Amino acid sequence: MKRVAMVLAGAALLVGTSAMPASAASGDVIVFSNEILQASTYENPSDCNLLPLGAHVLINKTDEPVTVYGDPLCLGPSMVVQPGYGVHVPPASASFSV
Repeated sequence: MKRVAMVLAGAALLVGTSAMPASAASGDVIVFSNEILQASTYENPSDCNLLPLGAHVLINKTDEPVTVYGDPLCLGPSMVVQPGYGVHVPPASASFSV
């Protein structure tokens, strides 16, 4: 039982550190949802950021790679977007981190 608790604690630490970046990126992440709503701008983003419902395109205008996740907690399958590039994102419950 003690061994299982230690393995679970280690896994939780590993997941927690992989989802939390050390510092903020310089620049903006811009998220387009649709023609009716104004684009969302995340200035100097850090940590895990939930994308707005209906998000369609994410553009990385920072100086760091941005990781886009298919879940709201920055834990699931991901895709890296290099500075100056963009990507289509899942329309619901997606997130990104820098």
